[in-house]
Amino acid sequence: MTCPYNPAEDGAQMEHDGRMDYGDYLKLDAVLGAQAPVSEAHDELLFIIQHQTSELWMKLAIHEIRAAQTAVAGGDLQPAFKMLSRVARIFEQLNNAWDVLRTMTPSEYTQFRETLGQSSGFQSYQYREIEFLAGNRNDAMLKPHAHNAEVTARLEATLAAPSLYDEALLLLGREGFELAPDDQSRDWRVPHQDNEQALRAWQAVYEDPKRYWTLYNLAEKLTDFEDYFRRWRFNHVTTVERIIGLKRGTGGTSGVSYLRRMLEVVLFPELWKVRTEL
Repeated sequence: MTCPYNPAEDGAQMEHDGRMDYGDYLKLDAVLGAQAPVSEAHDELLFIIQHQTSELWMKLAIHEIRAAQTAVAGGDLQPAFKMLSRVARIFEQLNNAWDVLRTMTPSEYTQFRETLGQSSGFQSYQYREIEFLAGNRNDAMLKPHAHNAEVTARLEATLAAPSLYDEALLLLGREGFELAPDDQSRDWRVPHQDNEQALRAWQAVYEDPKRYWTLYNLAEKLTDFEDYFRRWRFNHVTTVERIIGLKRGTGGTSGVSYLRRMLEVVLFPELWKVRTEL
């Protein structure tokens, strides 16, 4: 009979006697103790973990988007490409998570839905921050967070600065492309309005990628980000409809109807319109 493998013989640390270990570093007691179902329903734990892990991935997405913004503003595009690629992969991960949640049936969800009160993903301030960072700016969406001064201040600061797409357009201006005055200086709380100058600038980039290779890559990284973001939104709609049909959301929205309207939002409009022009 083969003797059981002993990792200690290969040098594995089997005793920790007060030194930092895996659980200490990751604060696993806090993380794994953060799930507190308020009902006896079996599937509530799935619902909680789905949303908690999504918030963790969104925290990383915000970290990467902000870093990419800084890099683009400084003209340091190579690191920005890596960060934006990571953001796209984060949304791919978030997309895959819907597949797990969709294993919960309408009957299973109704066993604990009433215990949620008015809590809703609509109130996620990290999701709101991602929207604002990307360029989907709407002062009305500050209202769900008005009760939290710290969060409101954070979102207000995000609105006061150029969005990721604004920074990309400002870079085009620094590279000599003619831009609309509003894309060079405006109240950044006002969302970018798609326009002919920005469209023609991106068209020039796409028509001569060899000359504008870094700008061309930036355009594709941004498009990749929005592509995955759109898929995440679409899967959100289908998951909600599969589980609650056309009922109103717990946060008071019209549910699926509201989410479908969000599918119409385009973050980087000229990057999509330019495809028709080429």
